[in-house]
Amino acid sequence: MNELFSVLWLQAGSCGGCTMSALAADDIGLVRALARFGIRLLWHPSLSEESGAEALAILENAAAGRVRVDALCVEGAVLTGPNGTGRFQMLSGTGKPLSHWIAAIAAHARAVVAVGSCAAYGGVPTATGNPTDAVGLGYAGGDCGGLLGADFRSVTGLPVINVAGCAPHPGWIVETLADLSLGDFDSARLDHFGRPRAFADHLAHHGCGRNEFYEFKASAAKASDRGCLMENLGCKATQAPGDCNIRRWNGYGSCTDGGFTCINCTSPGFQDPGAPFQETAKLAGIPVGLPLDMPKAWFVALAALSKSATPARVRTNAHADHVVVPPARKPPKTP
Repeated sequence: MNELFSVLWLQAGSCGGCTMSALAADDIGLVRALARFGIRLLWHPSLSEESGAEALAILENAAAGRVRVDALCVEGAVLTGPNGTGRFQMLSGTGKPLSHWIAAIAAHARAVVAVGSCAAYGGVPTATGNPTDAVGLGYAGGDCGGLLGADFRSVTGLPVINVAGCAPHPGWIVETLADLSLGDFDSARLDHFGRPRAFADHLAHHGCGRNEFYEFKASAAKASDRGCLMENLGCKATQAPGDCNIRRWNGYGSCTDGGFTCINCTSPGFQDPGAPFQETAKLAGIPVGLPLDMPKAWFVALAALSKSATPARVRTNAHADHVVVPPARKPPKTP
């Protein structure tokens, strides 16, 4: 029987939200979802029984290359301060910073996976000021580098794999690890920011339940409105990599389904939007953030045309919290 694919999971500067997301994987939980693909958790700080000396022994063996680590998963930004010592984030009982353990284990791991945007790019801990000198594994914000350096490659030649998101969809985590376990994952499967293209080649806009309102530029004016959230309420779904509205969360919802705007959490720098998250930054009345592949002049022209053709039903429903005017239906023909 083939040896199980082993995953070692470390938590750095994190709220724990990535683990919370992963726990809901496939309605059966992370451990059982991974087991379907012959994947086992070598150790996870929240899910494993080993603690204290037993847990440290696992980390020491991994850092020395005495135990096989097929994928090192790191959740959360790495706190490298003060002055590069990493002492803001010591691993209890070792006298060494967590940055040391991550780098040492990464040197032997067959793949390194940054789980969430904090581990990928620094995320929330790097928000304005960054007093802890937090960085991602392979990036510091949108710049290559981070803890492991721009030239880092795992023992199988892979750069850091950034399963970005705040938090990432559990399917993104499980599918990435499953792809790695099958042995045919390569750099071509990653986009320019190291995100798996399986989800990053889509936009959160795709499949959004508010797309009819977007098409007619029938915009919401307040959070409870059903209209498009882009023009006034800060939604960045047309710019945000991710298939959040295609596969949905927990099989049902998404941020925009719940009435909250997409904040482009899969991209570096999302934590410093330059304006309140639920407020659209504008220049001369035009949203600063427009669809990625549409020239501004085209968007302005299309928006004006779309608004002039907006059906009364769509305009009315856009400013309500429920369907006020249903789609017109032809009555049945009578004999």
